Amino acid sequence: MSTSEEARKEQPSTYFVQDRENQSEFDRLRVQDQMVTRGMGGVLPEQPDPEKLRRVLDVGCGTGGWLLEVAKEYPTIETLIGVDVSAKMLAYARSQAEEQGVGTRVEFHVMDALRMLEFPTGYFSLVNARFSVSYLRTWDWPKFVSELARVTRRGGVVRLTECGWWKGNSEVLVRLGALAWQAGFNAGHVFVKEDEDSLMERLPELLQRQGIRDIQTRDYELVLPKGTPEGESYREDVRYGFRVLLPFFHKWVGVLNDYEQLYQQMLEETARPDFVGRWRLRTVWGSAPGWQTSEHFV
Repeated sequence: MSTSEEARKEQPSTYFVQDRENQSEFDRLRVQDQMVTRGMGGVLPEQPDPEKLRRVLDVGCGTGGWLLEVAKEYPTIETLIGVDVSAKMLAYARSQAEEQGVGTRVEFHVMDALRMLEFPTGYFSLVNARFSVSYLRTWDWPKFVSELARVTRRGGVVRLTECGWWKGNSEVLVRLGALAWQAGFNAGHVFVKEDEDSLMERLPELLQRQGIRDIQTRDYELVLPKGTPEGESYREDVRYGFRVLLPFFHKWVGVLNDYEQLYQQMLEETARPDFVGRWRLRTVWGSAPGWQTSEHFV
């Protein structure tokens, strides 16, 4: 499909970042993908035999960072597909796939996961979705997880990773993180006001309600000190993040007259030698009930 055709298909987005074609958001996602994957110990650290997978889908793939790392780490995986509502993000992802030498194995398609995933039932051996809170509202989750399960083969893996808010030993960072969660609650993305764990705690139930079995959970707390590569990536993530989120804040919590002052203070505090960032993540996965397809594959 051509870029112009994809652009015509593109649907309105519920993504946190209203200007999702902003270069700063592309840069933030690239930095964040690398930082999170390193912090979690790899792309699929909890899966016992990733090299046996044949078809992998990444839903809401953004700029494609996670999927490209999967392609490079597991060359035996035949087909890797990423879908996102943003044609421009996917154009960037394709360019990165070519540069990184995996363009023949990785595909990217414009698709609105809030509607349906345009793939055959039982097609994938693993379906991944990371940080879907950025575009899913609380009422979207049942249909979303149902679609993930539908396109996963029987016994294949449905895998979700979600997060709490950005934290660290910076009072202003904590304050801005809480503001982000408040805006998310007002917009319908967060289940419980002022409770960053509310979505992570619901993930097993959200999977179970769609018939997904053998559900397992792994928690992570990323510790990201200033002066380390991980700490520098974290500071870049929050630096970009609290800039591109400003229109979202204006829409869902109102105009913040002192925001620029707070933003600059956050940059100063996160640049201090003793700054340590912290970020909680949870991965939940299980086996899809699925349908038996005519072709057996892992």
